Amino acid sequence: MNKYVELLKSVKQQGHEIAVVVGGGTLAREFIGIAKSLGLEMQAQDEIAISVSRLFAQLFLKKFGDLACGKVAVSLDDAADCIENGKVLVMGGLKPGITTDTVAALVAERVGADLLVKGTDQDGIYDKDPRKFPDAVKLDHLSFDDLQSVLSETVHKAGIHQIIDPEAVKVLKRKRVRLVVVNGFKPENTMAAVKGEKVGTTVN
Repeated sequence: MNKYVELLKSVKQQGHEIAVVVGGGTLAREFIGIAKSLGLEMQAQDEIAISVSRLFAQLFLKKFGDLACGKVAVSLDDAADCIENGKVLVMGGLKPGITTDTVAALVAERVGADLLVKGTDQDGIYDKDPRKFPDAVKLDHLSFDDLQSVLSETVHKAGIHQIIDPEAVKVLKRKRVRLVVVNGFKPENTMAAVKGEKVGTTVN
């Protein structure tokens, strides 16, 4: 988080508008597992995961200080207001039934963003899941139509864990927002994507 905040401060100083959408990650999936064991429905599982994502978002927000809006955005209206005021937007989940990937895509659509950088646990998008197939090949460039063919999940479910959520793909394709998928454990990849350097996988 410290590295990302410093890097994004630098991006902001270069004149870019920034929206940060934070997922709940492993911790959210652990809580989804607890919710399932308690017999809770999918909507309740999603609500729990959203709460976790907003906790992470709050940590980011506090670290940004005065550069960020005064609170974690919980609606697209909040998001748009924050960006219009020249602040760094930070948010987590939005509502049950959509992942933070889709939240990021909806924010990009709402504020007219031209780039969405998705940080993940892989170096980009592969022709098949590299965690299961050692011979998986990383793809440097894809169209949105091609992307839909390499995704294993085509509908939302709580805790969905793949390179990008299928609903997010639909929004980005509709608005022609360029997507760059990078290894999020290397914050410098985000800066490279902003600069237009070759990194991860570009989808457009």
